[in-house]
Amino acid sequence: MTLKQWQANGWLKPHATSRQEIGKLFALVRRDLADARQGAISDDWRFGIAYNAALKLCTILLYAEGYRPAHDLAHYRALQSLSVILGPERKVDAEYLDRCRTKRNTVEYDRVGGATSADANELMGFIQTLESDVILWLKKDHPELLPP
Repeated sequence: MTLKQWQANGWLKPHATSRQEIGKLFALVRRDLADARQGAISDDWRFGIAYNAALKLCTILLYAEGYRPAHDLAHYRALQSLSVILGPERKVDAEYLDRCRTKRNTVEYDRVGGATSADANELMGFIQTLESDVILWLKKDHPELLPP
């Protein structure tokens, strides 16, 4: 399925972005990663903060393509867009992030202790790689949106 088909289904809305908006989202990613690395908070919270960084990276992809998620299942749609935008070989990554979304929802709304230190660290490592990939993709497909 293409992003245009997602829009036709009502899953995405048009969105005009800017270099400044993309720069602010990257700043949020870097802040969240720095905060998630702090050991003075619970592993659940570290995981949740790291998840927010991953979500922002997927949001950058969507915004650069001219879309934003509709309100229903916004996080899910943003994460699933990873494989639509970066290619089907990233389907495994989108599935991993969806499992992270489920775990984040559990530790945010249902119970304490659902995420381990290893979970948080694994997600943070994934995000570092994903951030590099998003930057490379922007350089190739949307260089005008790269922050200075």
